[in-house]
Amino acid sequence: MTAFYITTAIEYANGEPHLGHAFEKVGADAIARYRRLRGDHAHLLVGTDDHGLKVTRAAAAAGLTPAEQADRTSRLFRATWDSLGIEYHAFARTTTPRHAAGVQGLIARIRERHPDAFYEKAYEGWYCVGCEAFRTPRELEEGRCPLHPSLEIERVAESNWFFRLSAFQGFLSSFHREHREFVQPAARRNEVVAFVDRGVEDVSITRATLDWGIPFPLADARGRYQTIYVWFDALPIYLTSTGIPGLPNGDAAWPAQVHVVGKDITRFHCVLWPAVLHAAGFPLPEQVWVHGFVTVEGARLSKTAGVWVDLRDAIERHGPDALRYFLLREIPFDADGDFSWARFDARYAADLANTLGNLASRVAALVVRHGEAGRVPGSARDEADEGLEARQSRNMQHYIAAFDAFRPHEALTAVWDTLAAGNEYVTRRAPWALARDPGRRPELDTVLWTLVRLLARQAVLLSPIIPAKADELWRTLGGPGSVHDQRLDHVAGIDPAGWKVVPGSLLFPRR
Repeated sequence: MTAFYITTAIEYANGEPHLGHAFEKVGADAIARYRRLRGDHAHLLVGTDDHGLKVTRAAAAAGLTPAEQADRTSRLFRATWDSLGIEYHAFARTTTPRHAAGVQGLIARIRERHPDAFYEKAYEGWYCVGCEAFRTPRELEEGRCPLHPSLEIERVAESNWFFRLSAFQGFLSSFHREHREFVQPAARRNEVVAFVDRGVEDVSITRATLDWGIPFPLADARGRYQTIYVWFDALPIYLTSTGIPGLPNGDAAWPAQVHVVGKDITRFHCVLWPAVLHAAGFPLPEQVWVHGFVTVEGARLSKTAGVWVDLRDAIERHGPDALRYFLLREIPFDADGDFSWARFDARYAADLANTLGNLASRVAALVVRHGEAGRVPGSARDEADEGLEARQSRNMQHYIAAFDAFRPHEALTAVWDTLAAGNEYVTRRAPWALARDPGRRPELDTVLWTLVRLLARQAVLLSPIIPAKADELWRTLGGPGSVHDQRLDHVAGIDPAGWKVVPGSLLFPRR
């Protein structure tokens, strides 16, 4: 069994979950579930970044302490991911004693290997609270951060501790050229290489005016222990959740196989984080996969700008699996994509209610009506079915290739082509007509067996995307155990003969 450690970005504990967060978590969960379908031991990490200025300000606005704000928001994120069926194995938080000790240990390890890696100096610059990052003038657009244009950029002047990132310029340049698969998709890699080639600057990693966070282990010139800057606190969560020297190991093993992150935090994960790990002498993650943004009616999500979709409303509209399906079918996992209620409703009606739901209902009804005691008849394969079998085989290969490349939207295209073939097969073979002629009973048995086998296979392939509904479909067909017990290398050999079909409520009722 191969270990597969996949992480997502941990969310700031200052606000509620939104569609962009859900897109990332659902995509990473589908990839992790697919790896388990392959037989791997997949460990998914999610969590919240409880520290920082944004959390402190949100707490003040709500009349809470930062710790209360972080606790409340973490509970909300955890409940939301649970409602969406995210099968995470760790919900990490930066406020745990384990993480604080890990960050302190990481800094100590870097200092042992590079005594001059950290230094103090006075600094003045433009700070974006939304990004929790300093911005250079060339990164601003009309005096504002392009990622958070509704927020005022703030001028900050402090004496802080810096990480000597510039000392790792050569390492970063050579690493990204020698490991072309490290940042994917390719367009994001090109952005990172161009950024590094322009020259990396040392990074401020503490704040003198913020107390909510992990103390930096060196006193500043005034004898104070400043608070570690949020990114130097947040990124190590991937490592501290697995165990570092001096701490017990977790369930996952470092290095991670992939970090799944949004394109707005690519540089932190592809420039700062590799340099930190290299400085500490730790191996780097194998890959960083960068997804795009979810827009709403063409505009970027912003509650202050009035561009917003309440995630609870989206989940309740057609159910959590329907939202999972829409996000991963409609929005490419390697690019930006748009959400609209009209498009969501259209996808639900056409794909889930009609193509999948209608086929499942028709097949279940046919078996109950024409099978002996509702059981799937045995069958010898018929030459008339060979075209359908070949199409399923091709789509299975497309599905595997797409998921291996972290493109679940393409995997779903392959599944829906098979489902369309199933509907075409029903029309072409007309089992209701076969049932009227006792002499054609063997043909009818073949048709029923073929259709149940097709649906059972697709239930397995859909289990990473719509886990609850895929299991419901599997149980309706009479499949043994749970669909989540199945493995990819057994899909082609599924034989449903003798399964007892138990039709229930419609899989996806028409609205």
